Amino acid sequence: MSEITVRPFEPKDADGVIAVILPIQREEFGFSITAEDQPDLSVIPDFYQTGKGGFWVAEKDGKIVGTIGLKDIGNDQATLRKMFVAAAARGREHGTAARLLEQLFAHATETGLSEIFLGTTERFLAAHRFYEKHGFAQVDKADLPEAFLFMKVDTRFYKRGV
Repeated sequence: MSEITVRPFEPKDADGVIAVILPIQREEFGFSITAEDQPDLSVIPDFYQTGKGGFWVAEKDGKIVGTIGLKDIGNDQATLRKMFVAAAARGREHGTAARLLEQLFAHATETGLSEIFLGTTERFLAAHRFYEKHGFAQVDKADLPEAFLFMKVDTRFYKRGV
């Protein structure tokens, strides 16, 4: 069984990232969304990998199986975005999501971030449990920083100190 590795995004990963994210959004979550509806995906280095931000991929056998982004929103705060893991790489036995999150937390600590925020939808109960298990606490929309990047589908919000 080959190992899953987590590494920073490189431009050659662009198609692999979209190949993980779009099917999950469309088929699993039922969102009518395209890559064009998500302009950040076509400019990952410029959008995420600036300031204290970053973007990482999980790879297995040369194939992208997971993604996670951290968008610097200023004031030593950042937003966690684009956390997706392909169905075949999910679960505790793979540890893909936890490894992605560990990489993001290590980066946040190294760069001096103080808080990480995220938005998700009410329906993603497994995601809520995962985030809470990893130190995120639910917050009201009104308590988010002004610079927080809202997605249309976000209805539940979390915050974690670094």
